[in-house]
Amino acid sequence: MKAAVFKQIGQPLSVETVNDPTPEPGELVMEVNYCGICGTDLHATREGLTTACCGQILGHEFVGVVAEVGKEATGDWQIGDRICALPFIACGKCRACASGEFFQCMNKKVSGVDDQGGFADYVTTGSRETLRIPDNLELESAALVEPLAVGLHAVRVAKLQAGSRVLIMGAGPIGLTVALWARFFGARDIVVSELTETRAALAKKMGATQVVTPDVSAGADALLEQFSDLTGAAPDVIFECVGAPGLLQQCMEIAPYGGKIIPVGVCEQPDHIMPFLGLIKELSVQFAIAYTKDDFETSIAMLAEKRIDVAPMVTDIIGLDDLPGVFEALRKPDHQCKVLTRIN
Repeated sequence: MKAAVFKQIGQPLSVETVNDPTPEPGELVMEVNYCGICGTDLHATREGLTTACCGQILGHEFVGVVAEVGKEATGDWQIGDRICALPFIACGKCRACASGEFFQCMNKKVSGVDDQGGFADYVTTGSRETLRIPDNLELESAALVEPLAVGLHAVRVAKLQAGSRVLIMGAGPIGLTVALWARFFGARDIVVSELTETRAALAKKMGATQVVTPDVSAGADALLEQFSDLTGAAPDVIFECVGAPGLLQQCMEIAPYGGKIIPVGVCEQPDHIMPFLGLIKELSVQFAIAYTKDDFETSIAMLAEKRIDVAPMVTDIIGLDDLPGVFEALRKPDHQCKVLTRIN
């Protein structure tokens, strides 16, 4: 099969012919139709905590059809079934697996990290972790289920209440999905802070009630003033969706007494905060990562029922041969938001 392979830091991905995957007894093989490019993929190809190994096929936002069924696969799977999957193949025996929290399984394989990923003609998925795509849901839209599930999980972790005032830092794909779900669950004010004009425009289509351009040199006080001028109060919940050093401290400075801060962005560098500030404000800081099986199921259902719309997020659809060049361009994105690789 053809696949885009990570060779080493500083080199573009290489489109090569590699061996087709062979499923373990409890696994499926998916013929990949679409696989989205995620910021995590970019992180994996630079020096840091999550650098991929040479020879790794990246990609964990995949959707397609069943091509092969393992002899002990759970579920009545048939060749040609339209599917997506959580990018984890877990042990199926622990408490986390029993509750659908596969990310917490200590014996899991992770697609695109320590198991081959979806930038390829075929990828293996766990039969327990795989879900059917309803016939009325386009596979192109279903390719956004994974980032949708990240945003949904963050909003659920926040226990967001209808009528809440929300500040979202960053209008990348995750910030946009957080905005979409905050609107879905009834937040009164959803203010997105974003430097890039194109992504600010997308935020308005994805649930933001207001968008502000932060004054980086002015810091937290200026952003709080912008938010308060628009909403009449400080934010009840702040979602940090950038992952840059210094932003968690800014969130603590902006948050009111008893406020909630939900860091969602991936920060791989050491950071500094002033704990005393959180102490005197009695702030709640709850990190959010990944998703549960129910987050995937809910995202699929809401897409199929057309109760949410992700179409504005898809800015580019490319072929596998174009992936290496586009991947490198995303290190300094221009108009791009969610780029999908169409494979089959």
